[in-house]
Amino acid sequence: MAHYIDGFVLPVPKKNIDAYRRMARKAGKIWREHGALQYTESVADDVKPGKVTSFPQSVQLKASEVVVFSWIVYKSRKHRDSVNAKVMKDPRLADMMDPKKLPFDGMRMFWGGFKVVIDL
Repeated sequence: MAHYIDGFVLPVPKKNIDAYRRMARKAGKIWREHGALQYTESVADDVKPGKVTSFPQSVQLKASEVVVFSWIVYKSRKHRDSVNAKVMKDPRLADMMDPKKLPFDGMRMFWGGFKVVIDL
């Protein structure tokens, strides 16, 4: 079955990993409650700067930070749009919408939606 995925890449200060984990766990529960099929957060373990581009370069990673790669799985783009509309109205996310309260630099985060073309 084909799915739709939202992917995210962001830099998190190593000292803020626990705070990020708490925030992500809360966010993941909210996304799942509103219908997301899967919510995954992962911390870089084997990502090195490349010659042209790489995960560290993509977020202008500092020595005191680590790259986080996350994704949320949906049934389709239409399903994603429906889930996200509900999530954005959820008052439990209000504290996560203030950039000053985030445990990472949201200006260096990037994301996008992807159609799955192969799912083995």
